[in-house]
Amino acid sequence: MSGIIRRFIAWLREEETNDALKLLSEVDFNLFQKVIGYRVKEKYLFAEALSHRSFIHHPEYEELVSNERLEFLGDSVLNMVVAEHLFHQHSDLPEGDLTKMRSRLVNRKALIIYAHLIRLDEFILVGSSIPRMVDRGFEKILADAYEAVIAAIYLDGGFRSAEKFVKRQMENAIEKKLLRVEDVNFKSQLLEYSQAESISTPRYLTIKEEGPDHDRNFTVEVYLGDEPYGVGMGKNKKDAEQAAAEKALQRLQLI
Repeated sequence: MSGIIRRFIAWLREEETNDALKLLSEVDFNLFQKVIGYRVKEKYLFAEALSHRSFIHHPEYEELVSNERLEFLGDSVLNMVVAEHLFHQHSDLPEGDLTKMRSRLVNRKALIIYAHLIRLDEFILVGSSIPRMVDRGFEKILADAYEAVIAAIYLDGGFRSAEKFVKRQMENAIEKKLLRVEDVNFKSQLLEYSQAESISTPRYLTIKEEGPDHDRNFTVEVYLGDEPYGVGMGKNKKDAEQAAAEKALQRLQLI
């Protein structure tokens, strides 16, 4: 390759990097590094990781790319780290149980929890048309961006850096009881409590069903006597009832 071509390629990379670094003026990048617990080498990777496609539609950033490719890579890194962690931590469990445990640690709900732990909602770059509020659309954006951040750390610092980051957030979420790895039957616990306190059997009322048939979402409210004690959501009624029972137990300060 001639020297002219090499210099031209280097110039293109520099221009791309400089454009990406413009994005960092939109966030407190020093604070971001502290929050994620990682010192960044190549800042442009993280500018991309924080950029939702709605943001780069702005004319000033239209030459840049969104975080979707990084999200794809981060998903694989996350699954690998969690799978290896469970494989070593639970050497007595069969494949089926490990798969269930991994699902609880990498599903959408878990990603949203991890994203909030690193305050990703304060740093994510989205278009002005995207409301920064707790709703299903914005939380999906946060979940996807969390995977993109994992990929950025992986590309910037290698697998071990990404592994440390993933494990730290996972252990933090479990320690704070935001996530559980093992099965917990909250409905049984609530039933036992009602029987011990001579309260009527918990009643579960489905108050909302939404979404297409292949992607339904259920909202269930649980009653003790005539009083509502908790609302839960899930992809099926069973999961929604479990979530509602969990809320009730939290209100009763039993968990």
